[in-house]
Amino acid sequence: MQRPIMLKTSTTSEENILLTLAKHTAGVTGEDYFRELARYITATLGVRYAIVTECTDEDKTRVRTLSYVDRQELLESIEYAIAGTPCEIVMAGKGKDYFCPEELQKQFPNEDQGGMSSYIGVPIYHPSSGEVIGHIAAFDHMPMTQEQNQAAVLKIFAARAGAEIDRLHAWKKFERAHGELKERLTEIESLKNQLQAENKYLQEEIRLNHNFDEIVSKSKRFHKVLQQIEQVASTDSTVLIMGESGTGKELIARAIHNISLRSRKPLVKVNCAALPANLIESELFGHEKGAFTGALERRIGRFELADSGTIFLDEIGELPVELQAKLLRVLQEGEFERLGNARTLKVNVRVIAATNRNLEQAIEKKEFREDLYYRLNVFPVICPPLRDRKEDIPLLIKHFCQKHEGKTGKKITHIPARVMTALETYDWPGNIRELENIIERALTLSRNGSLDYGEWIPAGTKAPRPGSLHKLEDVEKNHILEALKKTGWKVSGEKGAAKLLGLNATTLEARMKKWGIKRERE
Repeated sequence: MQRPIMLKTSTTSEENILLTLAKHTAGVTGEDYFRELARYITATLGVRYAIVTECTDEDKTRVRTLSYVDRQELLESIEYAIAGTPCEIVMAGKGKDYFCPEELQKQFPNEDQGGMSSYIGVPIYHPSSGEVIGHIAAFDHMPMTQEQNQAAVLKIFAARAGAEIDRLHAWKKFERAHGELKERLTEIESLKNQLQAENKYLQEEIRLNHNFDEIVSKSKRFHKVLQQIEQVASTDSTVLIMGESGTGKELIARAIHNISLRSRKPLVKVNCAALPANLIESELFGHEKGAFTGALERRIGRFELADSGTIFLDEIGELPVELQAKLLRVLQEGEFERLGNARTLKVNVRVIAATNRNLEQAIEKKEFREDLYYRLNVFPVICPPLRDRKEDIPLLIKHFCQKHEGKTGKKITHIPARVMTALETYDWPGNIRELENIIERALTLSRNGSLDYGEWIPAGTKAPRPGSLHKLEDVEKNHILEALKKTGWKVSGEKGAAKLLGLNATTLEARMKKWGIKRERE
């Protein structure tokens, strides 16, 4: 409760009122100014009520009290329509002072004046535009004397009130702008964090002590492969990279070359499976003009091009047996002859070979020379299939999305959980190459930045189609059959179905017996 304001007698003169109001409002601003002004108006004018208001609508038909005082006690703020009240006269048009010493209700018979008898009010103007933005008023149930008509004094403080209202509006506008800025900064920070999360795989790439460009992985198993790369890269040892098609054998070869002492020299690639058998020898060793039909000019072979550098023999298991002896000679002696030329050429070449075939089985079938195999298999590197490094699938998906954004003109910002789950549960027989093709296709189908592979579901995926649920025993039986077919009906061992399914061999045999699974004889 506010303490009553005690003023000396004979303080109703204009000068004393001005000095008193100035003294008690000079050191306050904003809402405090409006409160103290209303309190001291009631005290100095000797009236019960005083208000300071501002307009709440553009048409200036409603006002809200910034300060409402009854006998110097601050009341709760109210909002009201000014039509039919003396406030309407004060605020109409350009505004004017209004004083009614008594019988206020008779002056405004259409509206209840709340039992008020007297009223004095002055408009509050905007300090820049000069338009009416509120008013100051004092009123009472008792009549006022002419001495209480201090409109001139009130107008002085109304000017200050206009400046305070304008300042408060500017401050609130600043606070709103500041709040919006903070929200935008929060949004930017959130987007930044989102982008950092979406691109986290870039920091999670395993690069060891070197920068293995384009190799994206956090798999512990693949980490060992990269360690092998570091070990062998600084030597000139022949490397044999083995793994299924699409596992990234060429990337491994490039990584070895890029961090080797031969990195300033070329890496020359030969795909032994892509060339006709009658052209492979010419491609590897070159030929002279007229060496065979169609040899219209001399051609430098790949081994000559790779001199002092590295040659990558991809799909070495497809090399014809008759050429394998010549390749063995190059590996052993660094010598060969061009077709149509008996002169022996010497080269200094580091050989990296790759295959998706089981060369030991090819040796048994007399499809690959055993001595060449041992010469190539100086430092074997086994590239794991994607199904054995599924923790890399999310990283690879994001990598391929970024890689193909430019080609498709679409940017992926969101990968739905159902899409990620479906891609992670698939076995990927085509490995990373198949995954890249699927992501490029999905980018074409995707909309609004969300990855979507459409109606496509990979053959062999474990994810069931909606509405196509099967009995649990059927799912288990089919899963076992699929594993057995994939392993050539081999149950135990490192390459057996039990290992693939994560079961003990005896457990798998028991379940095969339970479901009556037997190998069909051809």
